[in-house]
Amino acid sequence: MPKEFGVLTIGDAMITMNPSSTGPMKYVTQFERKVGGAEMNFAIGCARLGLNSKWISRLGKDEFGRVIYNFARGEGVDVSSVDFVEGIPTSVNFKEIHADGSGKTFYYRDPSPISFLSEEDITEELFEGIHVVHLTGVYLALREQNMAIAQKILAIAKRKDILVSFDPNIRLKLWTIEKAREAYETIFSDVDILLTGLDEIQMISNKQTLEELVEYAERFKIRDFVIKDGDKGSMLYREGRWIKAPGFSVTPVDTVGAGDGFDAGYIYGTLNQFDEESLLRFANGVGALVTTVTGDNEGLPYLEEVENLIGNIKSVER
Repeated sequence: MPKEFGVLTIGDAMITMNPSSTGPMKYVTQFERKVGGAEMNFAIGCARLGLNSKWISRLGKDEFGRVIYNFARGEGVDVSSVDFVEGIPTSVNFKEIHADGSGKTFYYRDPSPISFLSEEDITEELFEGIHVVHLTGVYLALREQNMAIAQKILAIAKRKDILVSFDPNIRLKLWTIEKAREAYETIFSDVDILLTGLDEIQMISNKQTLEELVEYAERFKIRDFVIKDGDKGSMLYREGRWIKAPGFSVTPVDTVGAGDGFDAGYIYGTLNQFDEESLLRFANGVGALVTTVTGDNEGLPYLEEVENLIGNIKSVER
């Protein structure tokens, strides 16, 4: 029986309107209702891989809020720290998807129900059974007060010797790169695992080459400096050396959520003490599978699906 590991994340969730056809959103007339949000995607990804996944959030006390709550609970996510807020609608976004699977997202989330979560809501009891705390830049971008909440979470995590992972997940529609950089550099010293896209960390650091990026990460003493590079794969800088793993060849239909899936895969592999190459390969596999299904989290795979893709097991179809 494998050891049970617990992960904790905090963040907004939204009703996501997926277009029924590709192309500019102004020409799309029909949408399908789905559920999304970076941190909730991560929580679901961890739960599907078999981790105990806890999500802290606030939702509007409305029909959309109930949809999200029931969806997360049905996926096995611990929603005991999710409450409903009167008078503030649940956040919504509309997606634009292009023929190659790339796209844009348009947000309607100001104010967000999670703005009503306070520092007092973060108690030490929330961290019982937790081995990794995962934060993202999306939560920090929603309002300035969220930084104080994040810092309280980081302080408790450090006090309890809990690993901290962070995905910048830059949303320049929510704040400027200057404000993002200031916020990130405030917390980087408390981050053990940095999970970032290549273009993201180049923007954040104002550096371009791998050598310069390593110097930047070493400035904050980040243990695992992980760069996600889409279908090209990923790389990890740890203990003075780079480890790289190629991506998987799949046919993408929707790339939204792939980074969140990668994060879940990386944390799963970390907790289960995978070696560096296996760790990256596993995370690459999770991210790749996400892109093969439309929706922010519908493609998040179960453990056996990842193992089948990366070659650890072979499935028999009858």
